[in-house]
Order: sequence, then C-alpha cells, then structure tokens
Amino acid sequence: MQALHEIKLTARLALWTVAWAATLALARFGPRHLWDSHAVATWVAVAVNLLAGIGWIVAFTRFLRGIDELQRKIMQDALAVTLGVGWVVGFAYVVADGAGRVAYDVDIAVLPVLLGVVFLAAFAVGKLRYR
Repeated sequence: MQALHEIKLTARLALWTVAWAATLALARFGPRHLWDSHAVATWVAVAVNLLAGIGWIVAFTRFLRGIDELQRKIMQDALAVTLGVGWVVGFAYVVADGAGRVAYDVDIAVLPVLLGVVFLAAFAVGKLRYR
C-alpha cells in the first residue's frame, strides 16, 4: 500500500514539474513567438508560472513527507549540498562581477543547470552511500 502511495506522490510531482516547466517556457518564449510582447499576456503568463511553481512546491513537500525515511534523508542531504553550492557559487560570481573580475556575462540559465547537475551527483552519492 505504501508503494502505491509513493507512486501517486511521484506522479503528481512529475505532473507539477512538467506544468511548471511548460508555463516557464510559455512565459519566456511567448512574448517573442506567440503574442508579440503584449504586456498583459506576458504578465498573465508569468502569473500562471508562479501559480504552477507554488503547485510544484506543494507537490514536492508532499512527496518528501510521503517517502520513507532513508529516501528523505538522501533527498535532504542532496538538497542541502545543492543549496550550499547555489549560494556559494552565486555570491562568488556576484562579488567577482562587482569587482570587475568577470570578463564576460554569464547567462542566468547556467545556474539552474549547475544546480541540477550538483543535485543529481549528490543524490547519486547518497544512494551509493546508503545502499
């Protein structure tokens, strides 16, 4: 019965993740490709993305509460490493840029990619550690 519950939680999390990513893409690319930068449409797309993001956060919180203790520990450890790397790297870049030591502008999309890679690596290490 617990396995079925975890599958439902995982499916809901996956659906909210897809919804958030889709609305993010709509908010990002819609103004240029779908509605010619109309301010109202853009703000509506951003608002829908924020609502989908809130839904994703709620689904993720429920997912964490619903998985077993070991999986939760592995996930929380991976999230802690990811948060730490995000803060340390992000602020190091801000300081270096503010001091004029960054030769080129880094696209903000690099940070989520970095955090995704860090999370996956930390999660994999956690899975190996607790096997």
